Amino acid sequence: MVKIELKDGSIREYPEGITLLQIAEAISPKLAKNAVAAVFNGALTDLNRQIFEDGTVEFINFDDERGREVYRHTSAHIMAQAVKRLWPDTILAIGPAIEKGFYYDFDGSHKFNPDDLELIEKEMQKIIDADYPIVRKELSREEALRFFEERGERYKVELINDLPEDAVISIYQQGEFVDLCAGPHLPSTGRVKAFKLMSVAGAYWRGSEKNPMLQRIYATSFPKKSMLDDYLTKLEEAKKRDHRKLGKELGLFVLLDEGPGFPFFLPKGMILRNELEKFWREEHIKAGYQEIRTPIILNRELWERSGHWEHYKENMYFTKIDDEDYAIKPMNCPGGMLVYKQNLHSYKELPLRTCEMGLVHRHELSGVLHGLMRVRAFTQDDAHIFMLPEQIIDEIKGVIDLVDRFYSLFGFSYHVELSTKPEKAMGSDEIWEMATNALIKALEEKGLPYKVNEGDGAFYGPKIDFHLKDSLDRTWQCGTIQLDFQMPEKFDLTYIGEDGEKHRPVMIHRVVYGSIERFIGILTEHFAGAFPAWLAPVQAKVIPVAERHHEYANKVVEELKEAGIRIEADLRSEKVGYKIREGQLQKIPYLLVVGDNEVETSSVAVRHRKLGDQGIKPVAEFKELLLKEIADKAIV
Repeated sequence: MVKIELKDGSIREYPEGITLLQIAEAISPKLAKNAVAAVFNGALTDLNRQIFEDGTVEFINFDDERGREVYRHTSAHIMAQAVKRLWPDTILAIGPAIEKGFYYDFDGSHKFNPDDLELIEKEMQKIIDADYPIVRKELSREEALRFFEERGERYKVELINDLPEDAVISIYQQGEFVDLCAGPHLPSTGRVKAFKLMSVAGAYWRGSEKNPMLQRIYATSFPKKSMLDDYLTKLEEAKKRDHRKLGKELGLFVLLDEGPGFPFFLPKGMILRNELEKFWREEHIKAGYQEIRTPIILNRELWERSGHWEHYKENMYFTKIDDEDYAIKPMNCPGGMLVYKQNLHSYKELPLRTCEMGLVHRHELSGVLHGLMRVRAFTQDDAHIFMLPEQIIDEIKGVIDLVDRFYSLFGFSYHVELSTKPEKAMGSDEIWEMATNALIKALEEKGLPYKVNEGDGAFYGPKIDFHLKDSLDRTWQCGTIQLDFQMPEKFDLTYIGEDGEKHRPVMIHRVVYGSIERFIGILTEHFAGAFPAWLAPVQAKVIPVAERHHEYANKVVEELKEAGIRIEADLRSEKVGYKIREGQLQKIPYLLVVGDNEVETSSVAVRHRKLGDQGIKPVAEFKELLLKEIADKAIV
């Protein structure tokens, strides 16, 4: 017998050789039905695995990120099996799970077209209906190489040759299909319930343009058809909300061939941007920050001192001035160090919080540019906090509170990720451990759950990233807090301590919006261009019923403009219904219709963008209602 400890701490005994799936069935048929994999003694593994030792077990379902990866990885194998059935000469590359789905890369003479996706889906359904058991087998390196060489699977052979000498090499079989894979996988193909092939794209083998171009099929899968339908509906909605399309239609911003990756902001877009910056400044003044501005171009020596020349050179733009090398800044922090160095600081001044709306430029390949989401020039809402070591935890918690204030205002929920020391990094392991532990302590004191991203920190320090969720359940990494012991050393930053001696401050790099351009893109899609009144470029529009009402319409506009409301009148000789529809398409929060009755009673007939007809209100009453909505920064 083996003793198995369950997640609730209870211990049960089972006969040796029992599978994890059988254990799940013994506990609860529902548990077994929903489980996609298990964690046994800390390792994610197949439900079909037999158990011959005591251990702890946790069953994972689709709600768990690890479970989704297993589910979709199996779905990728089913898709590859279907492709091999339809076009047997196809050579397999790789087929991982990705966020929201999976893909598989293929090499072969047949060129996939959209019609092929339907054929592949039909074949996949046959494989699912057959409910083939998915069986794992471990091979020696020689066996694995021989197996895939005999089948002409040259990409699998290359992958095996690149594995470490002591690597465990495994294959998974379902029906006639066999693939090189570390796993784990679902117990059988019939466990996949709902799937959809999305598109075909090209992809270089291993991401290098020196390698062959393969064909990639993107797809997704879910355990329920209703979940798939919801996902596809949101995808369609996302197309309607594309910020590039809305930005042009609403007159906010454009991307032009004359400046790829360098966005142009139009007058209405500047209103939106200025409101965001105004709110940012107000909140930072309240939080004790001082705003600075640093130059866009600085000399090579500075970037060598900061480490960017060594660690970030491929992403930077360069120029020469008086025969000396200069760089256009990709980050604001070196300039922030120079500002700190302009004065001698006492421990009594710390923490010193400086903030900057700093324009940065980064070299991005043309293929990755995407509207405002991925650009070559953007404005970071940067801040640098210089502090005493004993102030670290409180300052991190203060930034967390500030980030929460911003995201809550816009209606975003978010989750937090902690990124640790990357392979290319400055500083000792001891310093990195100290910095990482400080971030962990701050998160725990705030009661914030977090996920760890091993090796994904900045080259100078670990970081906390904030991933916000929009109205379509998409996540975006925006805010970040980076704890840095390296830059103060590099720039010889000091403060005078209580003992009268010089000491080294610690610093935090942080952003809230991240990139203001990207944040505007996210907001545009989150609100589908229907911004809250305080952000809307036009907050109200007056629509006169007839020409004789133009004078009164202009009078209403002037009165509300004097109160600081962004308002205009539509005096065109079009029908009222047409003007209302157009106002709705322009996402204007309030449309104010005025006719004979409104002229006589000094009122307006109010139509709200979402709530519809709000009845007739005196102009003064409407003015106060709208001003309160703007002051409260309400999301209506």
